[in-house]
Amino acid sequence: MKNNKNIIPFKQTKSISLERNTKETQISLLLDLYGEGKSEIDTGIGFFNHMLEAFSKHSLINMKLHCKGDLFIDFHHSVEDCGIVVGTALRQAIFPVQNIERFGNGAVVMDEACVECDIDVSNRAFLLFDMSNAEHGFYGRIKDFDIELVEEFFRAVVINAGLSMHIVLKRGKNLHHITESAFKAFGLSLRRAITINPRIQIPSTKGCL
Repeated sequence: MKNNKNIIPFKQTKSISLERNTKETQISLLLDLYGEGKSEIDTGIGFFNHMLEAFSKHSLINMKLHCKGDLFIDFHHSVEDCGIVVGTALRQAIFPVQNIERFGNGAVVMDEACVECDIDVSNRAFLLFDMSNAEHGFYGRIKDFDIELVEEFFRAVVINAGLSMHIVLKRGKNLHHITESAFKAFGLSLRRAITINPRIQIPSTKGCL
């Protein structure tokens, strides 16, 4: 078999260091794509920290993320900008795509709640975010965290990472359970999508992604 000159040698350790500074947020991130699920998260938003820790744990991606944002206004800038930085780091670590499964999916149960996430590492950004099945509606607050920011975070991630992703609530009524299931399902499906499989080489009939 002839060697494919378009195939770039695979490196299992992919560490990305990023900083993003604006008038609204100052963010630093160290991300190891193939880690052990270790995290050091400080966004100034307790519940959001907890969700990012859950994502790190179940994706097995190591993350050190620190964000200083204008929380005196609201949490929107910090949550969205963290999504931008995480998505940008994922793109730098994953692309050009080769030797990975590319597709990943997983459903995570947390008590009465169940959320499914399906991912295509496609280099075509798309988000389907469907929480319409929430028994009491997917809106409101968890302590002082606006639930609407969950969709904003995921949208920022997929746009900047080049992922196609569907997140769908299968059932649930507790907002904490639903949201945590979503972040865990994201981590699980991404872990499966980036699973190493050298036999696949470039996982597209086009020859590139």
